[in-house]
Amino acid sequence: MTKPTAHPSASRAFDSPDIRQAVEELRLRISDGSRILLGVAGAPGSGKSTFSAFLADFFGPQAALVVPMDGFHLGNAIIDGTPLKRRKGAPDTFDVGGYFSLLQRLALRDEDVVYAPDFRRSLDEPVAASIAVPASVPLIITEGNYLLAEDPAWQRVRSQLDEVWFIDTPAELRLSRLVERHMLFGMDRPAAEAWANGSDEANARLIEATRHRADRVIVWR
Repeated sequence: MTKPTAHPSASRAFDSPDIRQAVEELRLRISDGSRILLGVAGAPGSGKSTFSAFLADFFGPQAALVVPMDGFHLGNAIIDGTPLKRRKGAPDTFDVGGYFSLLQRLALRDEDVVYAPDFRRSLDEPVAASIAVPASVPLIITEGNYLLAEDPAWQRVRSQLDEVWFIDTPAELRLSRLVERHMLFGMDRPAAEAWANGSDEANARLIEATRHRADRVIVWR
C-alpha cells in the first residue's frame, strides 16, 4: 500500500506536537494496509465529529472513513411517547448490539463493502446504509460518547476497537457549542440551554468518568 499523504488543510489543524505524534504513529500502523478501528470518545460538544473529520481528511478517502456511533440512535418511532425521549443521547437510547455487530463486520474485513448507518441532525434520525465502507480502506474512525463505558454491552464494543482516543475540551467551550448546535437545529435559546445543561450534561458526567480508560487523551480546542 502507498503511504498515506496528509491533506494540507487537515495537517494544519493538528498543530499540537502530541497530536502530530499520535497521527504519525497511526499512519505507520496502516502503511502496510492493515485495518485499524480507531475509537474517538468524548462528552457531547467536545469536538469528536470535527476531530474525526479532520483525521479522515488528513489521510484521504482511500485510506480513512468515519463511521459514527450516532448512526445507532434509536429512531423517534421507538422513543416518542416514552421516558427515553427526554433522555435522548443516554447510553440506553442506542442500539448497542447493532453497533457491536457492525464493528465485528468491519474488523473481519471479509466483505467487499459494508454499509453503515449515519445520523442526520436535520431529521433528528438515524438513516440506514448511508456510509459505504470498502474492504480496501485501512483506517476506520468511529466516534461516539460511550466507547469506554463500563457496562458489559459497551465493553463488547470496546473489544472490537484497536485504540480509543478521548477528546478533552473545556466545559465552557463544550456547553457553548452545544447551545449553538441545538439552536441551529431548531431550538430557541432557553430550550437549547436547558437541554445542554440538563440531559447533555448528565451524559457528559458519565462520559468524563471513563476518560482514564482511553489509550490517549487528545487536547482539542
